[in-house]
Amino acid sequence: MLVSSVSSDSHTWNLVFLQLLLEEMGHDVTNVGSCVPDDLLVEECRRVRPDLVVISSVNGHGALDGARVIRRLRDEPDLRGLRVVIGGKLGVRGSEAGSYGPELTAAGFDAVFEEATGVAEFRSYLSHAGPPALPAAPALPAAPALPAAPALPAAPALTAAAAR
Repeated sequence: MLVSSVSSDSHTWNLVFLQLLLEEMGHDVTNVGSCVPDDLLVEECRRVRPDLVVISSVNGHGALDGARVIRRLRDEPDLRGLRVVIGGKLGVRGSEAGSYGPELTAAGFDAVFEEATGVAEFRSYLSHAGPPALPAAPALPAAPALPAAPALPAAPALTAAAAR
């Protein structure tokens, strides 16, 4: 799994929490970090080939930045089938702004977890998620074996006079 924030969010505690939660649940996690530019997220998705991308935002700009980044991911033919979810504080007005879920799922997210939802719904989603949507990256060829290093000459023996 790949954990990331959106490009405008410099918070890291949420990403560390998610990484630890996912690892506790038995998942391998790559944490891309905070303030991740859209192009870097695309590159990391290609490099890691995750089963799921989890985007977290706590600065209140998750809906705006998230809609942009999911369009970017869905525009890439090799990443279209990638499962991507978003959660956290998705807007600056909190619950008075209403739900961002319908807007963000229409933009291309597979699931949206708003801050009031809590972790239980996210855990439930993970336990019911199907098999990976992307095929595994092709295996890299094995590196050729290096030739054996030449043997070093034996050190000269010390004589009693030289040892003094």
